[in-house]
Amino acid sequence: MSWQSVPQYPQYQDPNQQYNYGGGYPPQGGYGGYPPQGGYPPQGPPQGYPPYAQGGAQPYPQPYGQGPPPGGYAPQPGFIQPPPSAGGYGAYDDPESQPKNFSFDDQSIRRGFIRKVYLILMGQLIVTFGAVALFVYHEGTKTFARNNMWLFWVALGVMLVTMLSMACCESVRRQTPTNFIFLGLFTAAQSFLMGVSATKYAPKEVLMAVGITAAVCLALTIFALQTKYDFTMMGGILIACMVVFLIFGIVAIFVKGKIITLVYASIGALLFSVYLIYDTQLMMGGEHKYSISPEEYIFAALNLYLDIINIFMYILTIIGASRD
Repeated sequence: MSWQSVPQYPQYQDPNQQYNYGGGYPPQGGYGGYPPQGGYPPQGPPQGYPPYAQGGAQPYPQPYGQGPPPGGYAPQPGFIQPPPSAGGYGAYDDPESQPKNFSFDDQSIRRGFIRKVYLILMGQLIVTFGAVALFVYHEGTKTFARNNMWLFWVALGVMLVTMLSMACCESVRRQTPTNFIFLGLFTAAQSFLMGVSATKYAPKEVLMAVGITAAVCLALTIFALQTKYDFTMMGGILIACMVVFLIFGIVAIFVKGKIITLVYASIGALLFSVYLIYDTQLMMGGEHKYSISPEEYIFAALNLYLDIINIFMYILTIIGASRD
C-alpha cells in the first residue's frame, strides 16, 4: 500500500494547540495532522472522535453529554434508554395491558358448581336412605322384595347401564334433561338395591352404620377442604389399589370366613374414604393440580354419591360381621 493511495484529510488546527508536530510521530488523542509525515502508516481512523462524514466534511466533535450516543456504545450517564415496545413498530403501549385477573369470576363459578353438586348429592342421599329405612322398618315392603327377586336383577341391570352411560358418554351427563333422567334412574335403582341389601341386618345396626358413615364423611370432607396435601395426583395409585381390591373380592367370594370378610370390608371402607377425599378435591379445584370442569356437575355428584354409598355398605358389613 503506497502513500499515494491514502486519502488526504484536511488539516484540523486546534486553537489550543501550542506546539506544531512536525516530526514523524503520530499526534496523541486525535489532534494534529493526519496522516503523519513519517513513521508507520496509521492502522485506522484517529482516536477519540467519530469517523469523518461523507463528502469530505469534518463534523465538529460535540461536547460530552449532548446528542445521542454513537451506535454500538453503552449509554452514557444521564441518558435513559426507553424500553422496547412489545407490539413492534407503531404499537400502542397500553398501561392496562397487564394480564387480567379473572379469579373472582372463577371463584364465583366454582362456588355455584359446588353448591349445585351438593344439592344434587343431598337429594340422592335422601332418596337412598329413605328407601333403606322403608325396607328395614316396613315389613310389607321387605316381604314384597323377597317374593319378587327378579326386581333385584332388573334394578342391577338399570344401575349398571345408567352408570356406565354417564361415565363413558360425555353427551349423556352434560345434556339437560338427559343427564337428570339418567341420574334419577340410577339413584332409584341403587336405592332399591341398597334397601334389599339392608334387609339382612337389624334396624339398630343400620342406624349405627348410617351414623358412622355420616360422621366419617363429614370429617373427611372437612379434611379435604383444609389439608395442604394434594390428593388429586393420586389417581393412578387409587386405580391400582382398586384393581387389587377387586381381585381380592373375587377371591373372597369363594373363600368364606369371618376374618376375610372383616379384612375385605375394612380395606373397602379405607379405599373409598381416600376416594372421597380425592373426588372432593377434584370438585373444589383451587390450588390443586387437577380439577373437574364446572360443566361436569352430574359426574361430580355421581362420584361423591358412590363414595358415600360404598363407605356405608362396608361399614354395615363390618358391623354385621362383628355381630356374627
